[in-house]
Amino acid sequence: MVPFCHNVINTSCVKSSWSNDVRASLYSLMVLIILTTVVGNLIVIISISHFKQLHTPTNWLIHSMATVDFLLGCLVMPYSMVRSIEHHWYFGEVFCKIHTSIDIMLSSASIFHLSFISIDRYYAVCDPLRYKAKINVLVIFVMIFISWSIPALFAFGLIFLELNFKGAEEMYYKHIHCIGSCFVFFSKTSGVLAFMTSFYIPGSIMLCIYCRIYFIAKGQARSINDANQKFQIGLEEKNGISRNKERKAAKTLGILMGVFLTCWCPFFVCTVMDPFLDYTIPPILNDALVWFGYLNSTFNPMVYAFFYPWFRKALKMILFGKIFQKDSSRCQLFLELNP
Repeated sequence: MVPFCHNVINTSCVKSSWSNDVRASLYSLMVLIILTTVVGNLIVIISISHFKQLHTPTNWLIHSMATVDFLLGCLVMPYSMVRSIEHHWYFGEVFCKIHTSIDIMLSSASIFHLSFISIDRYYAVCDPLRYKAKINVLVIFVMIFISWSIPALFAFGLIFLELNFKGAEEMYYKHIHCIGSCFVFFSKTSGVLAFMTSFYIPGSIMLCIYCRIYFIAKGQARSINDANQKFQIGLEEKNGISRNKERKAAKTLGILMGVFLTCWCPFFVCTVMDPFLDYTIPPILNDALVWFGYLNSTFNPMVYAFFYPWFRKALKMILFGKIFQKDSSRCQLFLELNP
């Protein structure tokens, strides 16, 4: 028999028909993703909050992003896990709207933070002499405020004012809506708006800035090579260092953009294309792509924090309980703090 979510079969969604073994495997995988997301971002939050040496404008921006990703792991992903595996929403229509709004808000806020971090890195690498004057606490506060407020207004306004249905109400209620579901539906207009606001604009900013950083770093490496050739001082050794820096810069920027695009690009492309394809993309594919997007919040602590040696030292102190020792907050995690 086909398992339905509601007694009224004609308007009910169909529950998951997966076997218990498949469900157990999926629950295990998603719980692992959730725990990794929560623990990883919590460590970043504790590290920056506890150690005074990490109280810098840049790190407060990373702290804010880790808070966004931590809340996504705590407030959104567990309910999405049940919905994705059971194909049924057990938590009521009102909470469905709240959950969907928070989901869109936090996912968008995480992407906004990534965009502002790229701006911060641009000034740190390309204009280091004026970096501290340009990127101060007030500027970081404005970045954090924008990263939280715009996604919140966009998400809650979109869902609670039902702007996401605009222009496709008849299609949704006649052909797509069913009792027991909780998924975000976009019309052509709202889909394009969500794509532009939450992905294309901040993603384009990231891509342009990181490309600019890479080419400037490459030019700086060539200038060092030219200077070495001119003065003939430790030429071979310094050329090797220069080439290593260039490769490291390319690798780091490649990882930053690669993780972001791999996680979010498939979801947003499907989101913006689905209305123009008469909603023929299978719901199970959309659900899988949502979880690919969530993985960006799982990887963010590794990419933006654990790449730095002082965060690895902070991690060891947290895991071994050394942060509870007297004056541990004043521990020197590194000798010099470069932008």
